[in-house]
This record gives sequence, C-alpha cells and structure tokens, in this order.
Amino acid sequence: MEKLGIIDLGSNTARLVIVDMFTDGHYMVVDELKESVRLGQDMDRDGFLKPQRIAETIRTLKMFKRLCDAKGVDRIIAVGTAAVRRAKNQRSFLDEIQVSCNITIRVLSEEEEAFLVYRGVINSMDVPKGLILEIGGGSTKIIYYNRRNVLNYATLPFGAVTLTDLFASDATPEEAAAHVEEFFTEQLKKLPWLSEIDPETQMIGVGGSFRNLFKISKLVRKYPIDMAHNYKMTTEDFTGIYDMLKALDVDKRKKIKGLSPARADIMPAAMAIVKSFVSYMQIENFTIGACGLREGLMVNQALPITVEKPISDVLTYSLDRLIKYHGCDPKHIEHVLLLSVQLFKQLRVLHKFSRQYLKVLKIAASLHDCGMQVKYYNHAKHSWYMILNAPIYGATHREIVLAAFVAGCHNREDISPVEWQKYKDLLTEEDLDAVKKLGVLLRIAESLDRTHCGMVTGLNCDVLGDSVIMKTIVSGDAALEIRDASAANPEFKRTFKKNLEIL
Repeated sequence: MEKLGIIDLGSNTARLVIVDMFTDGHYMVVDELKESVRLGQDMDRDGFLKPQRIAETIRTLKMFKRLCDAKGVDRIIAVGTAAVRRAKNQRSFLDEIQVSCNITIRVLSEEEEAFLVYRGVINSMDVPKGLILEIGGGSTKIIYYNRRNVLNYATLPFGAVTLTDLFASDATPEEAAAHVEEFFTEQLKKLPWLSEIDPETQMIGVGGSFRNLFKISKLVRKYPIDMAHNYKMTTEDFTGIYDMLKALDVDKRKKIKGLSPARADIMPAAMAIVKSFVSYMQIENFTIGACGLREGLMVNQALPITVEKPISDVLTYSLDRLIKYHGCDPKHIEHVLLLSVQLFKQLRVLHKFSRQYLKVLKIAASLHDCGMQVKYYNHAKHSWYMILNAPIYGATHREIVLAAFVAGCHNREDISPVEWQKYKDLLTEEDLDAVKKLGVLLRIAESLDRTHCGMVTGLNCDVLGDSVIMKTIVSGDAALEIRDASAANPEFKRTFKKNLEIL
C-alpha cells in the first residue's frame, strides 16, 4: 500500500488530502487539511500574484509538507490551477515553493483541469447525462458529457474571488450580485453549444461553494443526512438561500450557520454565478457533487485506466472499496450477496418489489458486516450507522438510508420508530414494509453462509399455498447453515405471511 499526498493549490483555497492507495485499485482518504490562502486575490489588476498571498501560500504549503512527513506519505502530487496558470510571476513563485517547501507544483492546463473535474464526477456519480458547473476562486468550468464522453467544455477566466474583486466597489451586496449575474450571463451567451444540451441532462454543481450551499440548505430543511454528495436541490430552494445571502453584509453573513466564515465574502458572487446559470439554462433542480479535481487525481492514480475509460459500475467499485477498508470477508460478502439476489428474484411473487429495492439489498448485503469493526455484539446496529455515513457512490440518499435500515434489522434487531421518523421526508410507509422483508431475506442469506465456507451454492424456492419451500443446493455438510437459516421462520411468517421450510 502506498500513502499518497495530493495538494490542490486553487485561487481561493489550498487543500491537502492524504490517501491510502491499495494495491488492488482502490483508495481511501485518511486525512485532510485546508487553508483559505486567496492566492488569486487582486491579481487581475496587473496579472501578478501579490507578495502577501505568496507568503500565506508558502506558510500553508510548509504545514502541508510537515503533516505529510508526520503521516509517512510516500509521494506528493501537487497541482496549481487558474491563479498560478495566469500569473506573470509564475516561474519565480514555483521556484520559491520548490526551494522553501521541497514541493514541485505542476500547473494544470485548462483542458487538464476540466477533465480531472469530469473524472471526479463520472467515477463517483450514476448520472448518464451531465452538465457540470464547477466554481473555483479564479475560474469557472462548464463541462457537458453524455454516455460517459465529454462533448464540450469551457473554462471561463473568473470565479468567486475574481468576480468579488471586480464588483467590490458596488454600493450594496445586492447590486454587486446583480452585476455578477448580468456579467456571467453575457459570458454564457458566447457558448453556442449550450443551446444544444439534451433536455434530459442533469446539472451537477461542484466545488467548495456548492458544498457550503449544501450545509446551509441542510440546516434550513432540517435534512437528516450530513452528506453533500448526491444532494438534490430545487432551483426554488436555492433562490431562497441566494436572496437571503445577497441581502446581508459580510459580518452578518459570517454568522450564518453552515457558511464557512472564510467564504462569507465571496459566497454571493459564487451564488450569483449559479443563479445566472440555472436561469439561462432554465434548470429546475440540480445535484451537488462532492467529488471533483482531487478525486479525479485519486482515481487516476488508483486505476490508471480511468484516464481513458471511466469506471463502468460506480456502485460496485464503491462498495468493493468499503468492503476492503472495513476488513470484511470478501468471499463471504460475495456469497451472501449471491444468495440474497436469488431470494429476491425467486420470491418476487410475494414481495412484488421493483428493481430499485434490489439495489438497496445489494448495498445492505455488501456492508451488513461492516459494523464488526466496532464489535461483534450489536454489529447490525453499528453497520446501520456506518452505512448512513459511508462514502457510497452511485446511490441516492434514499437508497443509502433504506440499505442502512435493512442491514440494521437483519440480525433480529427491531427498527426504531424514532430513528425511522427522522427520515420521513425521504421514506414512505411502504418502505417500512420493504425494509422488514429485505432484512429477513438478508438474514436468511447470511445464515446460509454461516461458516463462511460457501456450502450452500444455490436455492430453488417454491410458493405452495401458505408455505415457501426453500430447497438448498449444497457442496458439503450444510446442516449448520440450514438450521441457522430455519430460525428465521418466525420473522419470515410475520413479514411474508407464509411458513418457511428449508430443505
């Protein structure tokens, strides 16, 4: 395993993520550090990075290097984006970093940066047609893809920091925001390909401003999940937050819960960009993506093939990574998943669930044992919590919540009405019945691999009157497995209204 440090030196923020790179093409972030260095501030006046900003950046990079050394990082990949790319004193700045910090910064071209953002999105989201809006401090990227291919992209040479500086002399924050909207809309008119976007395309918002937007929206809506990735937001809800933000001065903005004080001055400009974009493109809702440039670098390092071809099954890749990270038995997980799917399909005449619930069962079966990392006793409850907070890509928040409850009740655990009620805006009463039934199926599947030896290789289920006859296909002595699975008969009868007989 290699420990990798990735530094993203942006126009507003410098970020370090420390990543464990596993030998089988997976990775996991194990630490991070970020500082608001404002490297691109005031440089539009003459094109030079300012001495104070350079000093702050070098101080930050020295901290990053010290943390990397302390954590035993084997290799550092450091990239610079818009501010460094445009700086007239770029060479002297990079040389000073090399000498004082022993860090080599690679300056990304506009194309390299856009494609890294795209790879971060396409390898972490199950969105077949996407229009990515990535707002940085010194640039804004728009990337259009369809069928896992980039069709068009544009990098506009201004972002939240530069536009805040540009309209800083306006009399009120609302006037400044209005001017940013007007300015950005004029830039969008210069991109003729935007009029050719497929109407089924989903907008995806990426970058620190969108993550802050999620935090504010989460508090406003009392949203129960602390997960920015794949968060859905209507344009109407966004406009309410934007109208509130742009009417306040900086000091009042700093007091808004969810908004980082370091971003309070530039947030209205960032949100004005979003407002201009959704209005111009007539977008009614959008999704926030928490993965961008840094994740693009990570996945390219873990799986070099993704430079040419994205991951084909984002959810499976994400689940495999978590199985490895939590130290689960991969053969047992694979076998339980196989038996769970067989049960789901063969008993469809009883449960009548759509394929969406098969996806929920896949997540629950893959991670049902992750709670063992805490302790064996009550591990189903621990798995419930860990699934709710895991970076599961390729699944909606609703699917993740349902999977957590399925895993949480698969070991005879009751579903807490109080906990269920917290997610009432995401779930339905029908979902409660589905969770209970899927939990029983998962329990039976797990029992049929009780020894982790794969003795039960398949199943044939027949529904006869008031009974379900489950015939096992075995490759050895499966008496323990059958006995353990048969103990689920009371729960099976209660949920499916049928007796269960396992042969």
